[in-house]
Order: sequence, then C-alpha cells, then structure tokens
Amino acid sequence: MDGDTLYSIGDLARRTGLTVKAIRFYSDTGIVPPTDRSPAGYRLYGIDAVARLDLVRTLRDLGLDLPTIRKVVDREVPLTEVAAAHADALAVQIRTLRLRRAVLTAVAKRGSTPEEMDLMHKLAKLSEDERRRLIGDFLDSAFGGLDAQAPFAGIRRSLTPELPDNPRAEQVEAWVELAELSQDPDFRAGVRRMAEQLAAELAQGDTAVLRRDSAAMVREQAGPALAAGIDPVSPQADPVVTAVTAQYARVYDCPDDLDLRRRLLTRLESADDPRRERYLHLLAVINGWSAPESLAPVLDWFIRALRARIPG
Repeated sequence: MDGDTLYSIGDLARRTGLTVKAIRFYSDTGIVPPTDRSPAGYRLYGIDAVARLDLVRTLRDLGLDLPTIRKVVDREVPLTEVAAAHADALAVQIRTLRLRRAVLTAVAKRGSTPEEMDLMHKLAKLSEDERRRLIGDFLDSAFGGLDAQAPFAGIRRSLTPELPDNPRAEQVEAWVELAELSQDPDFRAGVRRMAEQLAAELAQGDTAVLRRDSAAMVREQAGPALAAGIDPVSPQADPVVTAVTAQYARVYDCPDDLDLRRRLLTRLESADDPRRERYLHLLAVINGWSAPESLAPVLDWFIRALRARIPG
C-alpha cells in the first residue's frame, strides 16, 4: 500500500490494535480526523492516521489528557515541553502514593486506631519546612539551653533526619515512625535527661567524654563476656565491671567508688532506652546511612552486672 491509500476504521483497527469504538471516538474529538469519505458516507483515513493513533495510544498510556494530546499531535505545543510537565506531575503523584503506602503499611503492621492513622497521614504529608520545624522542636526540647556547650551543635546535626526529594518507600515509612516517636513526651524527657547528664560531665572540665562515651567503654569491655555466655551476676563478671568503672573513673578523673557506680548506672539506664535505639535505626534509614550496631544486648548485660554490685 502506498501513501495515497485510504483506510476504513476497520482497517485502522486491524493495523493499530485499537478498537473501532476507540478510533471513532478519537475521530469525533478531532484528534484523528478523516481524510475523506466513501460514496456511502463512511470515514476514510490516510496513512498518517496510523502514526497519529500510535502516538495517541502511547500518550494515553502515559496518562496525558485528551486536550493535551490533541495539542501535541497538531503540533500546537512541543512534545518535549509536554513530556517535562507531565514528568513533574507524575513525580508529585508518585510521592503522594508513596506517602499513602507508608501510612497504610504502618497501620497494617501496628494495628493503629483511626486517630493514630489520621496522625500518621498528617505527618507523612508535611512539607520540607514543616518537617524541619517539627524535628527542630524535638531537638530544642532535648538540647535547648545546652547548645553553647560543645558538642551539642554537632549532636543536633547528627540526629536530624533529611528525607530525600525522591524517597524510597521504606524511607517514608521510617520518617512517619520517627516523627511520631519525636513527639512522644516520655521519649523527649529521656533524651533531655541524657543531654543534661552529658552537660554535667562536660562541666567538670574534662573533654575526654567526647572521645570515650560510657556505652563505648561497656561495649569494649563487656562485649567479650556477653559473647562467652558469662552470667552478669556471677563472680566471673567482677573483672569486667571493675575494668569499666576504673576506665570511667580515669576519664572523669574521679574516684572509682560507689557514687561513681551509681552515676554510671543512671547514665547507662538512660542510654538503654529501646526508643533511642529505634530512633537511631530510623534515622539511618531516612538518611541512607549504614544501620547502627545494636548496643542493647551488651548494655542489658552490663546494667544487670553493675546493679548486682550496688548495695540497696
């Protein structure tokens, strides 16, 4: 067939795979107008109708509306301009769908109430500025008034989630959960206590705490004992407790006495809050960091060992 051949709607349907009804609709809307009519009044189309219909089907599959498609096939607007605008619109839709999926997934996993689901949905829809204000409020509650003391500015930065422009589904889910957690009054109070304990230690004038925090000391000394299956309340745990408390005393330049052990126990109990560890895990997911090592097993072990050696 050459370029002068005319096709009926049935011919076009066979060549394009579209239904006769669909081709008639596109013809009626002026997107694929007929070239001529047969003596009996039936619509006839030129070879260019095949190319137009192929383009129309592609653009429809991509979600473009009919008025826009007509402008494209009639060359009233450049296809590149339409494609760019539509890609931007799809990006917004994809983000919206990810947010909805995150909320529904969290609801399904946690058996949330309607009130909790409403809160999660609101958290998921926050703008970047709103997210920053929400997390800023949480960090202010934890470190407000302490920022002048190093290293609190750095700690604030290290605890700030940065949801990317095109987050993965798991990053959105993590953001929703972290935002909820940051609004938990009991969790906020616990983080504040930890910050105040650190501030009090820094006030002693020894910045060694910045290099060797108590959790790191415990992990180094108690990790092997935990791996070896030593009972924390047994005499075999005595050298581990002594090693940690002695190192703690050297760092803070104070006596290794009962007061120090009580102070260390209080600090470790604050650090052993599972919600703190959950926050750090969610933060790593959101920011694309490596998953942090769980300190819960070794902290649990050492807290039991230390508590067993403190009278009363």
